[in-house]
Amino acid sequence: MKIVIIEDEQLTANDLVKTIQRINPDMNIVAVLYSVEDAITWFKQNEHPDLIFSDIQLGDGLCFDIFKSMEITSPVVFCTAYDEYALTAFKTNGIDYILKPFDEESVNNALMKYKELEKRFSAKRNQLEDLFELFENRESRKKGSLLVYYKDKILPIKIAEIALFYIENEITHLITFDQKNLTINHPLDELENMVGSDFFRANRQYLVQRKAVKEAAQYFARSLSVTLTIPLKETIKINKVKVPAFLNWLSVN
Repeated sequence: MKIVIIEDEQLTANDLVKTIQRINPDMNIVAVLYSVEDAITWFKQNEHPDLIFSDIQLGDGLCFDIFKSMEITSPVVFCTAYDEYALTAFKTNGIDYILKPFDEESVNNALMKYKELEKRFSAKRNQLEDLFELFENRESRKKGSLLVYYKDKILPIKIAEIALFYIENEITHLITFDQKNLTINHPLDELENMVGSDFFRANRQYLVQRKAVKEAAQYFARSLSVTLTIPLKETIKINKVKVPAFLNWLSVN
């Protein structure tokens, strides 16, 4: 963990360094900066640390001038003898506020708070990364192909060439626009997410490509029957609950 200390009183800065290292010798104090000017120069030339401990009133101004002059995303623990700047501090990356004279307990509490916040944000980052990965995989599959089984072979079939998927005897099949009938090792629920919005889940048995729909007609009890551009023995029915969603989907170019 890399830490920068901004403190214009050298004795106080040294005391803070020793306190942090007593708490955890593995903490790496990468810089001790003594003024606003020194800090601005250092942050322009160096990688920003994991955490900053900063006095508020420095010899050449307030530490807030540092954060106004450039974008610093590192969280900050503010150390000061006065609490009049508390609100401004917490608007400027502040995660904690230590009043001088500080002791080992207050410094340790600030470090523990940082670690807890880091853990929470890290978990959220991991969740977001998983979500982005899922989205990217879905998008790549939408633009690409699916692997299907034909006799003893495994073949890539472009999704754009597939007219519909259907379930028969608990096996998933697909039919292409040139009327190839092949099996695929994915359930319809999974395929629905993989192939994207060009396909509509008509019912438990059928997942239909928009370009494969020739027409829809009124059927029993305000449901619809769907005719495809390819021959199909069974009638695809859309129940009345799904009719509005189906018509809205069908109207998209």
